[in-house]
Amino acid sequence: MRIGLLGTRGIPANYGGFETFAEELSTRLVERGHEVTVYCRQKPECSLYRGVHLRYLPTLRHKYFDTVVHTGLSTADTLFRHFDVLLYCNAANAIFTLLPRLLTGPTALNVDGLERHRKKWNALAKSWYLLSEWLATWCCSAVITDAAKIREYYLERYGKNSTFIPYGADIGKVAGTETLQQLGVQVGKYVLYVSRMEPENNALLVRQAFEKVATDQKLVLVGDAPYAAEYIRQVRDTCDSRVLIPGAIYGEGYRQLQSNCSVYVQATEVGGTHPALIEAMGRGAMVLYLKTPETAEVAGEAAVPFTDDLTAKLQWALNLSEGERAEWGQKATRRIQSLYSWDVVTDSYEGLLQGLVKGR
Repeated sequence: MRIGLLGTRGIPANYGGFETFAEELSTRLVERGHEVTVYCRQKPECSLYRGVHLRYLPTLRHKYFDTVVHTGLSTADTLFRHFDVLLYCNAANAIFTLLPRLLTGPTALNVDGLERHRKKWNALAKSWYLLSEWLATWCCSAVITDAAKIREYYLERYGKNSTFIPYGADIGKVAGTETLQQLGVQVGKYVLYVSRMEPENNALLVRQAFEKVATDQKLVLVGDAPYAAEYIRQVRDTCDSRVLIPGAIYGEGYRQLQSNCSVYVQATEVGGTHPALIEAMGRGAMVLYLKTPETAEVAGEAAVPFTDDLTAKLQWALNLSEGERAEWGQKATRRIQSLYSWDVVTDSYEGLLQGLVKGR
């Protein structure tokens, strides 16, 4: 198949979950003999990455228009590229899936979570996301949900069946520790948080909870966000020398940090399956997570939930022996291996896209 992937910032992944998803899926589809083009918002160093064609188009760098402007331009470009099928990311892009579906071929849309609940959006943006939920139910050829709870939501609210395909993760720890050395932390001696630093992801809550914990371990808050300068300033406003805030870290450094933390904290309120969560579990980290239906679905019995008691849960986890924390990590790895393998995820996407192409 000739496949176009739209709606992310592009690859190589250096921003968030959709970008990681785009890289992992597109490169695996290429390995299986498909021709894949990923549309990018930043001009890549070359036009080919691990066999994937990179197509750069400009955008409007604005909190409310970045995604839709770029996806609109990318959609127009696809009309002249002869793709067999298009895969879109982000429910906000639902409106763009209709024209290529009518003119060139089938379109599939991964709607992610319920983005309209994010605190960063104003009333107009939240209304657009709500409208886009409805548009998704009829504009595209197939709706993809990454969490069973999101699938239930679309079925109950709109009567729309969707295809449930979760995100994937690699299994096992990586060997290097160079990033730890650069940050001044030791293996098994730090709590890790990774997310875009936006209010609903609760980096500030994690920092404030950790500051009340009696421990000589450190807290490493990893992440950044392009339109959240004031919130990030609040997160950084600490006098606790145990708190490290290095900004965004990607690639091997990110994998090293997840492989060697004592505890990983997932504090997101909004979204479907969070890639950082399943990646941390796949690396064998003991995980504490803010209890939401979508995150509890991923964690199962292999991680520990918290609500308003994060300080107490952190203190409990850090008081455990290394062996006890390792047992939690082993349970997490087994769960990810059985349910969230990238190969299984790729199988599901390949089968769905092939079915759409055959049924056109």
